Amino acid sequence: MKVEQILWPTDFSENAANALPYVTSLAEKYGAAIHILYVMKDYPAFGASYGEYDPDDFEKMKKWERQMAEQRLDELCEKFLNACPLYFRHIAVGDPAKEILKIVQKEKIDVVVMTSRGSESHFDFGSVSEKVVKCTTVPILTIPV
Repeated sequence: MKVEQILWPTDFSENAANALPYVTSLAEKYGAAIHILYVMKDYPAFGASYGEYDPDDFEKMKKWERQMAEQRLDELCEKFLNACPLYFRHIAVGDPAKEILKIVQKEKIDVVVMTSRGSESHFDFGSVSEKVVKCTTVPILTIPV
Protein backbone atom coordinates (compact mmCIF):
# COMPACT_ATOMS: atom_id res chain seq x y z
CA MET A 1 0.00 0.00 0.00
CA LYS A 2 1.32 3.41 -0.99
CA VAL A 3 0.56 6.18 1.52
CA GLU A 4 1.76 9.65 0.56
CA GLN A 5 -1.23 11.80 1.58
CA ILE A 6 -3.22 11.31 4.81
CA LEU A 7 -6.40 13.20 5.62
CA TRP A 8 -7.43 13.80 9.23
CA PRO A 9 -10.81 15.55 9.47
CA THR A 10 -11.27 17.14 12.88
CA ASP A 11 -13.96 19.11 14.66
CA PHE A 12 -11.51 19.90 17.50
CA SER A 13 -13.37 17.56 19.86
CA GLU A 14 -11.67 15.13 22.25
CA ASN A 15 -13.17 12.29 20.25
CA ALA A 16 -11.61 13.53 17.01
CA ALA A 17 -8.26 13.88 18.78
CA ASN A 18 -8.27 10.12 19.41
CA ALA A 19 -7.31 9.66 15.75
CA LEU A 20 -4.15 11.75 16.09
CA PRO A 21 -1.79 8.95 17.27
CA TYR A 22 -2.81 6.87 14.24
CA VAL A 23 -2.34 9.84 11.91
CA THR A 24 1.16 10.61 13.20
CA SER A 25 2.17 6.95 13.27
CA LEU A 26 1.16 6.43 9.64
CA ALA A 27 2.84 9.69 8.59
CA GLU A 28 6.09 8.68 10.27
CA LYS A 29 6.01 5.12 8.92
CA TYR A 30 5.34 6.14 5.32
CA GLY A 31 6.88 9.62 5.28
CA ALA A 32 3.45 10.90 4.26
CA ALA A 33 2.03 14.39 4.28
CA ILE A 34 -0.85 15.10 6.65
CA HIS A 35 -3.85 17.13 5.56
CA ILE A 36 -5.92 18.44 8.47
CA LEU A 37 -9.45 19.49 7.61
CA TYR A 38 -11.88 21.53 9.68
CA VAL A 39 -15.33 22.14 8.22
CA MET A 40 -17.23 25.22 9.31
CA LYS A 41 -20.99 24.96 9.34
CA ASP A 42 -22.88 26.83 6.67
CA TYR A 43 -25.76 28.84 8.10
CA PRO A 44 -27.69 29.97 5.02
CA ALA A 45 -31.08 30.29 6.73
CA PHE A 46 -29.82 31.91 9.92
CA GLY A 47 -31.20 35.36 9.21
CA ALA A 48 -34.59 34.22 8.02
CA SER A 49 -35.18 32.30 11.25
CA TYR A 50 -34.54 35.08 13.75
CA GLY A 51 -36.43 38.17 12.69
CA GLU A 52 -34.29 41.18 11.88
CA TYR A 53 -31.08 40.18 10.25
CA ASP A 54 -27.92 42.20 9.78
CA PRO A 55 -25.66 40.59 7.16
CA ASP A 56 -22.66 42.33 8.76
CA ASP A 57 -23.24 40.41 11.99
CA PHE A 58 -23.34 37.16 10.08
CA GLU A 59 -20.10 37.98 8.27
CA LYS A 60 -18.45 38.90 11.57
CA MET A 61 -19.53 35.56 13.03
CA LYS A 62 -18.10 33.64 10.06
CA LYS A 63 -14.86 35.61 10.22
CA TRP A 64 -14.55 34.93 13.96
CA GLU A 65 -15.15 31.19 13.46
CA ARG A 66 -12.50 31.06 10.71
CA GLN A 67 -9.99 32.88 12.92
CA MET A 68 -10.67 30.46 15.78
CA ALA A 69 -10.30 27.50 13.42
CA GLU A 70 -6.99 28.82 12.09
CA GLN A 71 -5.76 29.35 15.65
CA ARG A 72 -6.77 25.82 16.70
CA LEU A 73 -5.15 24.31 13.60
CA ASP A 74 -1.94 26.24 14.35
CA GLU A 75 -1.97 24.89 17.91
CA LEU A 76 -2.49 21.30 16.72
CA CYS A 77 0.30 21.55 14.18
CA GLU A 78 2.76 23.12 16.60
CA LYS A 79 1.96 20.79 19.48
CA PHE A 80 1.50 17.43 17.75
CA LEU A 81 2.89 17.48 14.21
CA ASN A 82 6.45 18.75 14.53
CA ALA A 83 7.83 15.25 13.95
CA CYS A 84 5.94 14.91 10.66
CA PRO A 85 7.67 15.83 7.41
CA LEU A 86 4.85 17.85 5.91
CA TYR A 87 1.36 18.97 6.82
CA PHE A 88 -1.35 21.12 5.26
CA ARG A 89 -4.26 22.90 6.92
CA HIS A 90 -7.64 23.13 5.20
CA ILE A 91 -10.76 25.00 6.25
CA ALA A 92 -13.96 24.46 4.32
CA VAL A 93 -17.57 25.55 4.71
CA GLY A 94 -20.51 23.23 4.21
CA ASP A 95 -21.55 19.66 4.86
CA PRO A 96 -18.63 17.88 6.58
CA ALA A 97 -18.98 14.59 4.67
CA LYS A 98 -19.15 16.33 1.29
CA GLU A 99 -16.16 18.54 2.13
CA ILE A 100 -14.13 15.51 3.26
CA LEU A 101 -14.90 13.75 -0.01
CA LYS A 102 -13.95 16.88 -2.00
CA ILE A 103 -10.56 17.10 -0.26
CA VAL A 104 -9.96 13.39 -0.87
CA GLN A 105 -10.33 13.99 -4.62
CA LYS A 106 -8.64 17.39 -4.80
CA GLU A 107 -5.54 16.45 -2.77
CA LYS A 108 -5.31 12.86 -4.03
CA ILE A 109 -5.58 11.50 -0.49
CA ASP A 110 -4.41 7.90 -0.02
CA VAL A 111 -6.06 7.22 3.35
CA VAL A 112 -8.50 9.02 5.65
CA VAL A 113 -8.09 8.61 9.41
CA MET A 114 -11.09 9.67 11.46
CA THR A 115 -12.98 8.67 14.55
CA SER A 116 -16.37 7.02 14.55
CA ARG A 117 -17.81 10.14 16.13
CA GLY A 118 -16.65 13.64 16.92
CA SER A 119 -18.59 16.18 18.91
CA GLU A 120 -22.21 15.28 19.49
CA SER A 121 -23.45 17.75 16.91
CA HIS A 122 -20.75 17.54 14.26
CA PHE A 123 -19.14 14.14 13.59
CA ASP A 124 -21.75 11.63 14.70
CA PHE A 125 -21.12 8.17 13.19
CA GLY A 126 -24.65 7.99 11.88
CA SER A 127 -23.93 10.90 9.61
CA VAL A 128 -20.46 12.10 8.67
CA SER A 129 -18.28 9.05 9.26
CA GLU A 130 -20.81 6.67 7.77
CA LYS A 131 -21.28 8.84 4.65
CA VAL A 132 -17.53 9.07 4.11
CA VAL A 133 -17.06 5.31 4.55
CA LYS A 134 -19.86 4.60 2.06
CA CYS A 135 -18.93 7.20 -0.54
CA THR A 136 -15.16 7.37 -0.80
CA THR A 137 -12.86 5.41 -3.08
CA VAL A 138 -9.89 5.42 -0.68
CA PRO A 139 -9.29 3.38 2.48
CA ILE A 140 -10.71 4.79 5.70
CA LEU A 141 -9.19 4.02 9.08
CA THR A 142 -12.08 4.59 11.49
CA ILE A 143 -11.07 4.82 15.15
CA PRO A 144 -13.85 3.76 17.53
CA VAL A 145 -14.58 6.15 20.40
